[in-house]
Amino acid sequence: MTQTGISFYKMSGSGNDFILVDNRAAIVDKENLGQFVASICRRKLSVGADGVILLETSERADFKWRFFNADGGEVEMCGNGGRCAARLAYLKGIAGPQLSFETKSGVIRAEVTGGQVKLEMPEPTTPELDYPLKVKEETFTVSSITVGVPHVVIWVTDLKTSPVFTIGRAVRYHQRYAPAGTNVNFVEQLDDGTFSIRTYERGVEDETLACGTGSVATALIAATKGIAASPAVLHTRGGEALKVYFEGSGDDFRNVFLEGDARVIYEGRFWKES
Repeated sequence: MTQTGISFYKMSGSGNDFILVDNRAAIVDKENLGQFVASICRRKLSVGADGVILLETSERADFKWRFFNADGGEVEMCGNGGRCAARLAYLKGIAGPQLSFETKSGVIRAEVTGGQVKLEMPEPTTPELDYPLKVKEETFTVSSITVGVPHVVIWVTDLKTSPVFTIGRAVRYHQRYAPAGTNVNFVEQLDDGTFSIRTYERGVEDETLACGTGSVATALIAATKGIAASPAVLHTRGGEALKVYFEGSGDDFRNVFLEGDARVIYEGRFWKES
């Protein structure tokens, strides 16, 4: 299934890892693209990643991206992936340190400073706060918002023991969020006013070390509840801290940005066996 000979970059955004391909010359075969993505994202059997990013040409911005989750499904937005795409574009001379790129959620801006990237996020929906959701014979109080992709946030008092996989998966497939489903974040507020977060990601179908859009969703919901101010700091399972900047509140959030690291791990080339 692998498209032999194509060069790629492996990158990490706060522990969320991605395979990136410079596809401006249309070197990736569009046929069976979803199957190709799912194949190379298999851990231990191929490169392994939470998702795949294609950098392509754009008439509206410095470049266009296409983002695919590990299951091969194409989605609109990924905060950690967006930072990786921006930094790779800068490193390859596709764009300067202040750049913009085209997504299915519109054109967004980014600023690269060394290994850090500050990324504009799509305009969020109005948060829906503190409503009951019955899952596995238990009722949870949850909040939800869409920041390019949908997210549910569940506040907990002991994040380490939270059933992120089992309850996260059940909420992800809950009929309330059908047919597309949702990402699910478990969040604990810390004594210093920051937050610790763990996320079950739709499309990866597992907990990941970090989720950029999940961190943004959590920050905006926390701000709406009056327990966070800009910039909100969120500590991910991977040990990195993400910052979320925003103006406004409630149904009037604007100028929402996500800041964090974007690291190049290695450059490679696909073989037939991969």
